[in-house]
Amino acid sequence: MPAKKRLARWAAFSCVHVPHHDPKAIERAIAALPRGLTDLVCLGDLFDAAAASVHAGDETDHTLADEYEAAAAILEQFRCAVPRTCTLWWCLGNHDDNLRTRDARRIPRELRSLVDWNQSPWGDVFRKWKQIPYRAPSRHSTTGCVQLGQVILFHGCTTNEWREAREVWWATDWHPHRLIVRGHTHRPTPVQQYNRTDGVLPIWTANAGTLIGLDPPPQYMMRKNTNSWGPAIVHGECKVDTPSRFAGKSWDAETILL
Repeated sequence: MPAKKRLARWAAFSCVHVPHHDPKAIERAIAALPRGLTDLVCLGDLFDAAAASVHAGDETDHTLADEYEAAAAILEQFRCAVPRTCTLWWCLGNHDDNLRTRDARRIPRELRSLVDWNQSPWGDVFRKWKQIPYRAPSRHSTTGCVQLGQVILFHGCTTNEWREAREVWWATDWHPHRLIVRGHTHRPTPVQQYNRTDGVLPIWTANAGTLIGLDPPPQYMMRKNTNSWGPAIVHGECKVDTPSRFAGKSWDAETILL
């Protein structure tokens, strides 16, 4: 008799943007986590990374150390809410990556090694999470993604979620029944199948929204339309095996608005 396929119970949250996070939304997200998780995924933009902004007007009163301290505290809240055996994933977002990217407008080359959060006083907390480098997924590569069977999780790069979902689908050899979970846009969306005027495809998407405080939002976001922003988590179950071995959809998932 063949071995049973492992079942992953996973949950994802996104776009915390410390220190602009909403503590109450964090609490609701943690309370909404299902029991028995095997995988917990932070979908990126844990930091706001104001210290690495290229915009002259983005100077803030808080320091990068303040961001690290707040982020470590939040990660510990999530870690303590899941089983000790749960795998912790952190797909870096573009704001996180701003602290690492080779761009002298953000962090001068001679200072770049000094802003490594893994070497900060809170490094032991950050190192508990498997950190996936930020990459823009494309039809050529799924670098930057966490893959659990047919489920793919990543931060996101563009605001066109369906186009990016199709590119990820192409990069995974067109295997059907993919669920593609992301953040980046701050707009939570339910689990929904690709069904547009150009056709129906065997792929689904969901978005975990944001845990930013929105009353009011951070100053530099004040001019953006935040009407569709909101806190959420996405969670589900899936069989973890080579996706090509599945004859049909091997996962179940939902978006929980907080």
